Amino acid sequence: MTRTRTRTARLFVAVDPPVGVREQLAAWARTAIRGLGVRGSGGSSSVRVLDPELLHVTMCFLGDRPVDEIAAIGAALEGCATSVGELSIGAPLWLPPRRPRTLAVEVRDDSTGGLAALHGALTDGLARVCGYRAERRRFRAHVTLARLRAGLRGSRGGLELPATPALSFTPTSVVLYRSWLSPAGASYEALATRTLIPS
Repeated sequence: MTRTRTRTARLFVAVDPPVGVREQLAAWARTAIRGLGVRGSGGSSSVRVLDPELLHVTMCFLGDRPVDEIAAIGAALEGCATSVGELSIGAPLWLPPRRPRTLAVEVRDDSTGGLAALHGALTDGLARVCGYRAERRRFRAHVTLARLRAGLRGSRGGLELPATPALSFTPTSVVLYRSWLSPAGASYEALATRTLIPS
């Protein structure tokens, strides 16, 4: 009997900062990394700063899912499109804290907890359509700005970073993305976009 392999797609749901905010965050990350003087064992840069178009706030990471589920997952976003007010960029973060692999900045929720409410609605909606289970750790909204390569010298978590720029934004939509991985890094394809309710 011949077995057929189920086609899968690496999926996540996110909200996107506007282009101007993404560009300023990428510029801050490039300046911060230069200021650290971080180098790998071969003398090359051991940190890859992400292009502005890749910056986003991950709400739910679904991982590898059957391609057949994509339509249902995209449709589920419609019922999750709650209201989110103005979010602000907070402190820089090395994540995970103990053995960091990424440089990020925190995203602070609006005064009504709209982003946390959206996360809860997405978690419930995705659980119904594809059995999604949220991570056990507390949801920590952030934007990943750079990824660390192997061979970094010294304690990453102890590296001092400059203050982040004073930036804020109000998300207007929630997006289902497919992540395509390659040796050069990931690229993202928007599969479904749902407009958020204006606050």
